[in-house]
Amino acid sequence: MKVDLYNYIRAAQKMNRRQMLKGTAAMGAVAMMPKGAAHADGHANVRAEILKIPGVGAGSPTDSDWQKVGEMCLGATKENVTEGEFAGVELTFMGLNNQNLHNFLFRGFLKPWEAYTGAKINWIDLAQADYNARLQQSIATGTVDFDIVEMGAPFEGDVLGRGMASEMPDWVKEQIDMDDYVDYLKAPVGTWDGKTYRVSIDGDCHTFAYRKDYFGEGSLTGRDVPKTWQEINEVSKELVGKEDPLTGLPAHGYLDPLKGWGGFGFYFLENRASAYAKHPNSPAWLFDPETMKPMVNNPAWVQAIQDVMDLIEAGAYPADQINADPGTTAFQQFLAGTGSMLMWWGDVGSSARTSDTSVVGDVVGFGINPASDRVYNAKDGVWEETLNEAPNMAYIGWGVYVMATVEGDEKKKKAAWSAAAHLGGKDLSLWASAYPSGFQPYRQSHFQFEEWEEAGYDRAFVEDYLGSNADSYNHPNAAIEPRIPGIFQYYSVAEDELAKGYAGQYGSAQETADAIAAAWEKITDQIGRDSQIALYKASLGL
Repeated sequence: MKVDLYNYIRAAQKMNRRQMLKGTAAMGAVAMMPKGAAHADGHANVRAEILKIPGVGAGSPTDSDWQKVGEMCLGATKENVTEGEFAGVELTFMGLNNQNLHNFLFRGFLKPWEAYTGAKINWIDLAQADYNARLQQSIATGTVDFDIVEMGAPFEGDVLGRGMASEMPDWVKEQIDMDDYVDYLKAPVGTWDGKTYRVSIDGDCHTFAYRKDYFGEGSLTGRDVPKTWQEINEVSKELVGKEDPLTGLPAHGYLDPLKGWGGFGFYFLENRASAYAKHPNSPAWLFDPETMKPMVNNPAWVQAIQDVMDLIEAGAYPADQINADPGTTAFQQFLAGTGSMLMWWGDVGSSARTSDTSVVGDVVGFGINPASDRVYNAKDGVWEETLNEAPNMAYIGWGVYVMATVEGDEKKKKAAWSAAAHLGGKDLSLWASAYPSGFQPYRQSHFQFEEWEEAGYDRAFVEDYLGSNADSYNHPNAAIEPRIPGIFQYYSVAEDELAKGYAGQYGSAQETADAIAAAWEKITDQIGRDSQIALYKASLGL
């Protein structure tokens, strides 16, 4: 976290969440003020009109809706590209196809862009569980068969550090208005050696979602909403054998995904571990920055693993949870009415009110990653009995990157960057934040309550949902992951060992954690310990 941002947040802590967000909204509104009043009205009208497509409560958006939004947001493209300018250009785009989001939306958004510019896009669609392996194969072999990639910042050490991407032209920076990003997504995120490469399309932090019919006066438990992992574990065990007030099916507490997800499932153990392991005295919580020795088998991480094992033993999870990956816990369980608590990305917030699959829209609430009533001080090797919050900034958001494959062909290069800029446009990004897309709010201008209300969201829901994101982004003890080479190799092998531990193949949580640590040591030695230490320190600002 930047020092000036940290100081600002510390000063702002005297303000409550709604005051902070109103201030952010005001800043966002000022940032949007254009040179001419007529242009201002037109810009505002575009934002208001796209948020009516299809409208909150009108069901899930369709391909027709995505195309309409893409067409209405072409204004910025037309200022930099003439009609038909990219005729004959073919580009290959690699990204996700999760839950019929990501690439499915990109196709719709870019179809009018293709019609206007004359370019053609070919698609490589990957499931989340396959994404890491496919990208790592391209990195390892140097065989890049795509011109544009949807990628998260953790991969920047692998891709940007190897010179595999194209540097962003200045006109793109102006078109997408990078100054509007929330501070934690600004440089050094998206940059390498002082050069900019990333068009952000997402913020990505994990926030806490819970059911109001389980907590509060007159609820199933009669308890207040849990604030700590200790309380979450306790209430999850108490709910065994009770009936869900919404569905009449068995009631459940917190939903941990117990199956891997191509490395992405490790973030969900991090949610528990960050409150135990991320001490305010250091930004490091995954590795020792002086040696790259894994911290994943210290008492804090062992406690996080033990929590999950205890809930398995107590029968607190839905049946066959051992085969539930994070996609299952969010879309097939929580939004469908199974379980009362979940940590996930912002998709759950927007989908709760705008997806046909959700039945919890009227009873869902949000907060930041739960705290722990004690934190492990890794420097001193002791537990401290004090409340500790550490929101998990999982994945630092998706971005669009143009690969070096376009270098040497200026027409193709401009076409690729124009497509990326269209997907990361300021207005289009507002729609993607408000509707099911795979992305969550990541710009200062996304925190203008009135725009969400005009789309059909009620004010209390918006303040709660956007507040959970803002409070996480701006938290002084946020747990931010490093942009180092091989980060998803570490995460993937950790998932493999966790699966063995949850299935009882290891004798204890400590043995499971030790297996992860041993595997991480091998990866570090394979990549090069000295270089990893240097890059890890740099990523932490040390």
